[in-house]
Amino acid sequence: MNEFEHQNETTRRSFMATAARTLLGVQLLPLVGGESAAAAPISGARAKSVIYLFMSGGMSHVDTFDPKPRKKDVMGPLETLPSKADDIFVGQHLRRTADVMDKVCVVNSMTSRQGAHEQGSYIMHTSYAMRGTVKHPSLGAWALKLGGRLNPEIPGYVAIDSSPETTGGGFFGAKFSAAPIGSPSEGLKDSHRPGSVEKDAFDRRLALADRLNRQFHQRYQNADVEAYQELYKEAVRLMNSEDLKAFNLNDEPESARKLYGGGRFAQGCMLARRLVEHGVRFVEVQLGGWDTHYDNFAGIEGRCQEFDQAYPALLQDLADRGLLESTLVVVATEFGRTPEIKAEHNNGRDHHPSAFTCLLAGGGVKGGFRYGSTDAKGEKVKENPVEVQDFNATIAHALGVPHDKVVMSPSRRPFRFADQGKPVLEVFA
Repeated sequence: MNEFEHQNETTRRSFMATAARTLLGVQLLPLVGGESAAAAPISGARAKSVIYLFMSGGMSHVDTFDPKPRKKDVMGPLETLPSKADDIFVGQHLRRTADVMDKVCVVNSMTSRQGAHEQGSYIMHTSYAMRGTVKHPSLGAWALKLGGRLNPEIPGYVAIDSSPETTGGGFFGAKFSAAPIGSPSEGLKDSHRPGSVEKDAFDRRLALADRLNRQFHQRYQNADVEAYQELYKEAVRLMNSEDLKAFNLNDEPESARKLYGGGRFAQGCMLARRLVEHGVRFVEVQLGGWDTHYDNFAGIEGRCQEFDQAYPALLQDLADRGLLESTLVVVATEFGRTPEIKAEHNNGRDHHPSAFTCLLAGGGVKGGFRYGSTDAKGEKVKENPVEVQDFNATIAHALGVPHDKVVMSPSRRPFRFADQGKPVLEVFA
């Protein structure tokens, strides 16, 4: 596709989306994309869905899940807590999380060469380094493309409080992008017929839009019009679906609200549980604020307070509902923070991609298990290094989608879910 064609493509999409909101009162979100039926999973796969919790900003591994209790010069004022799992320790602000570590696999040997936020986040979400010539599909888009939708009535991929730059469909197209949720309490916007539009008027507008699309397609044989005709139909089907209630947190009892807590991240985790319960394949929830260049210890305390109630609540809630084995819960971040404490930055920590920590739970993963390790300071990986692509291949393996299946881009270049990564099979039970 040349630059002129790309501009026309963007203009057509913008026009169709605007027309949908003007004529019908709804938005043509990328929430109905993906194959309508799931592909046959790889033998042994247990996970049907993924909840991907992204700690944006670079979560400090030594202050959270890779503490160094014998190194006061690394830990500063923070203490280290034992957890419910042998040989797994956590930072002092993760007291509730310590009680569910028997359900968690801690990958202490993550390593990357991307030390800037945008590039680090991009490779975590896509398995590929940023390039000006191609926009790579996100993990959720890959999961939808290769695994299909579990529930044809609602989106297969949803992103809560997340960046559209890292949750898009890339060269798969907009229909594989995440359906965006801003505030979890507001649910999926533009998914109901406006009260000011009567049903008869709505049906007339829909019929008019359909007739215009068909006439245009008959004259010009434009593939975009045909695709948007299907989007209209899917959008209307979603509006009439019983499963639309999955997005409504008002249906949650007070006991659930107390369990998760009242913060935005907590609500996002509660909504993620509701969505996988209704057959959403991939849900991302983001918790930002981990960029602790300055005053690291105050920043860590604030971030951990939000995480430490919502994360264990999510794991326990999924387990109580019998959903944890079929749901892979991922905690990821773009890199770690330096073991060195920068006194000149009010005890801050800088970016540190060479060693950091991510978590896996559910989906057939071993609980109470630690994979890989760093040296005495948490500066370098000591054993079993896990590249970003290996970690993402592990997610694909848990879902039962082929991480090494080659998919050709429109420019006829080969791509895979995890590039050249290999799944870490040792983390599975």
